[in-house]
Amino acid sequence: MVVEVLGASWPVFIGLTVLLMGFASFMTGQAVAKTWQPMWQVVPYAVLLGFVDRFLTWSLFEGDLFSLSGYIVATLVLLAIAALAYRLTLVRNMVNQYPWLYQRSGLLGWREKVQE
Repeated sequence: MVVEVLGASWPVFIGLTVLLMGFASFMTGQAVAKTWQPMWQVVPYAVLLGFVDRFLTWSLFEGDLFSLSGYIVATLVLLAIAALAYRLTLVRNMVNQYPWLYQRSGLLGWREKVQE
């Protein structure tokens, strides 16, 4: 059942998609945030990384190249990782670049500093 949905086995999905391509997706999210680009620009990069993941799954581990469900699941996982990296980097940039205006508010947010 897992092979039909993911287009690969669990170890291949965890190792290739989550770890290897997830690292590439994390770095992509950071790069987009560091250049102050809008978050929607993460989506096309995640789509392209999903294609790369499908190709590597097929070429290295004999997975199904044309597994639509495998592509969708992998792309959604990579998009989630890239979006998380984008938000973490954006929060860090805002707090570090404007320390007199903002302070960190949790892991994924910032707020205006209270002036005393």
